[in-house]
Amino acid sequence: MLRSHYIEDLKPGMGGEVQIAGWVDRVKDVGKFRFIWLRDRSGICQVTVHKDQEEVYGVASKLGLHDFIAVSGVILEKPIAKVGVEIKPMSIILLSRSEYPLPLDVSGLVESGLATRLDWRPIDLRNPRSMAVLKVQASLARGMQRYLDSKGFIQVFTPCIIGAGSEGGAELFEVDYFGRRAYLRQDPQLHRQLLMVAGLDRIYDLGPSWRAEPSHTPRHLCEYRSCAVELSFIEDEGDVMNVEEELVAAGIKEVVETCGSELKLLDVELEIPKRPFPVLEFPKVYEILEDLGKRIPWGEDLDREAEKLLAEYVKENYDHDFFFVNKFPYRVKPFYVMREDGTEWARSTDLIGGGLELSSGGQREHRYERIVQQIREKGLNLEDFGWFAEHFRYGAPPHGGFAIGIERLTMVILGLENIREAAPFPRTPERLLP
Repeated sequence: MLRSHYIEDLKPGMGGEVQIAGWVDRVKDVGKFRFIWLRDRSGICQVTVHKDQEEVYGVASKLGLHDFIAVSGVILEKPIAKVGVEIKPMSIILLSRSEYPLPLDVSGLVESGLATRLDWRPIDLRNPRSMAVLKVQASLARGMQRYLDSKGFIQVFTPCIIGAGSEGGAELFEVDYFGRRAYLRQDPQLHRQLLMVAGLDRIYDLGPSWRAEPSHTPRHLCEYRSCAVELSFIEDEGDVMNVEEELVAAGIKEVVETCGSELKLLDVELEIPKRPFPVLEFPKVYEILEDLGKRIPWGEDLDREAEKLLAEYVKENYDHDFFFVNKFPYRVKPFYVMREDGTEWARSTDLIGGGLELSSGGQREHRYERIVQQIREKGLNLEDFGWFAEHFRYGAPPHGGFAIGIERLTMVILGLENIREAAPFPRTPERLLP
C-alpha cells in the first residue's frame, strides 16, 4: 500500500517513517525550500522539501496543483506549519499529473454555479465543504443502521426491478426485462410488507428508489436513497412513529458525535432533536391551517405551502424542527394503508423536518378482505396486485412502517439550499451524466 496513515491520524512527535498519499492542494517556494500542502479525504498537511535533498527536490519542483502523489517521510516534532502536521519527505512519488487550469476552483476563492459543479462533480468533491456533506451523510446512515441493528431489525435487500407499481403505476420508469415490461421501484413498500407476512417481524432496507417526476425543484431527485423500515405486531401507527423518531435522533446523534470538524466547516450547529416529536392530526390540521390563513378543502392533501406553515406553527408552539402529521384523508392515500374504522381518515403519517416532508408511513392493512376491498375502492385492477394480495390469505400480523429519504434528511440537518448537494451524482430530469 502507498499509505500507512490518513492525514488526520498524524500527530507531531510520532516516531518512525509514515506514508501518506493524496493530491497537491497548494505549493509555495521560499528561498531554498518548497512547501507542498498535501490533502486527502481526511485533512491537509505540509510537506517541506529543502534543496539539499536533491532527488526529492527534483520531483517536488515539478509538482503542480492537484497532482496525485505519495510521500514517505518523518513528522517534525516542532512543526512550523500553520495547517496540520509538517513532514520532512524521504521520497515523493508522482502518481498522476493534473492538467491546469482545473475546470473549476475547488479552493472556494472563486465560486462556481451548482450546474458547473455537478458537471465536474469528481473535481468539485475535492473541495472540503463538498466532501464534508457526504461524510456527514455517511455518519447519519451509520447511526441509523446501528440503532436498527440494536433493536433487532434485520437488514434485507428487496428488488429494485418490479413487475407492477405499488401505487397503480404512476411516476414509474419503465425498463425492458427480457422482452417484458418492468419498472424501477418507487419504494420497496409492498415487498417489505410481504416480509412481514413471512414472519421476519422487523426489517429495514437501505437502498435506491426512483420517481419519474418531471420536477425541477431543489427538493426533488429522480433517484434517491431511503431507509425503509417495517415492523410487526404493532398496536397502531403510534408504534411506528416511536421507532421513526428514535431512528432520526440516533442518526443525528451519530453526526453530532463524529462529525464535529465537518459541521464546523459547513457552519452548522446541530442538536439532537428532543423526543417525543409533536403530532398534528387531521381534521384538526385543517383548522390550524385556516387560522394561519391557508384554506384546504376538506378531504384534500397538504401542499408545499401548508407544510411550511405547519412547520412554522410547530416551531412557535412546540419549539421543534421535526413533527408528524397523522390521520390523513383516506381518499388521498394508497390502497395498502389501514383505514380507521368508521371514519374517512387513514392511519397514515408523514414526518416533516425543516418544513420539508421526509417520509410517509403508518399502519398497513393486513386483513386480506380489506386489502381486496381497498384495491377496488381505489379503482385499481385486482389482477395487477394479485401477486401481493394473495399472500395475505394465509395470515399476516398487524404491521406498519415508513421510508425516510436519506438525501432529504441530509439536506434538512445541514440546511442545504439544494438536495443535489446531498448526492454524489444526482439524477434529475435534465441530468443523467456524469
